[in-house]
Amino acid sequence: MEPIRNCPDLMDAILHIGLVPLLDSGIRGFSADELVAPECRYVVTDEGWEWPLWQWKGPIVTEGHFAYGKFFNGKAGFVTMDWWPDLCNYRRAKYPEPEEESIEGVILEVLRVNGSMITRDLRNACGFTGAKMRSRFDSYVTRLQMACRVVTEDFVYPHDKHGRQYGWGWALLNTPEHLFGIEACQCDRTPEESFARIMDHLRSLLPNASEKQLMKMLG
Repeated sequence: MEPIRNCPDLMDAILHIGLVPLLDSGIRGFSADELVAPECRYVVTDEGWEWPLWQWKGPIVTEGHFAYGKFFNGKAGFVTMDWWPDLCNYRRAKYPEPEEESIEGVILEVLRVNGSMITRDLRNACGFTGAKMRSRFDSYVTRLQMACRVVTEDFVYPHDKHGRQYGWGWALLNTPEHLFGIEACQCDRTPEESFARIMDHLRSLLPNASEKQLMKMLG
């Protein structure tokens, strides 16, 4: 495959592959970062930095055919709507619905009641306002994303006085049921069948990857 140099071609590649980590997955060649041309990866410039891939992820997520979140061993990536029901089915069996009084249960309920929220606002609404609370809160949200109960809807960027976007942006979080609909999160296979289907697909894509690598990435 020729290196990808634009967002539409990367979108087509992700649709074809089905499940694609954004950055290093632990399996050589298997990430969006490794699909794109070198000039589309992160580079430091005189004015700061440029990263076309980072800018493309927003339009890809909002296009509507993908789920985006920390689905691959706690790292971010894309999953097409063809594969989302199976991943959701497998992961939710592995990570059951959190109890209402638990921290993860509270985070989930706040999202369900309020709809999409940027990470900063969700963190404050859940009471994580003290010193060094950010990393602790992020770890709970990552677990909810690994459980396919929280996804990223879009990215929100601050603007400078000239109206230009800057910085890394904030993730706009939501529940997949609210974003994609309840039916998109349902599957007529057992969790074991969904897991086997995903693993067979990954084996066909990555014949040189070990079972250990695949299991670590799939989680």
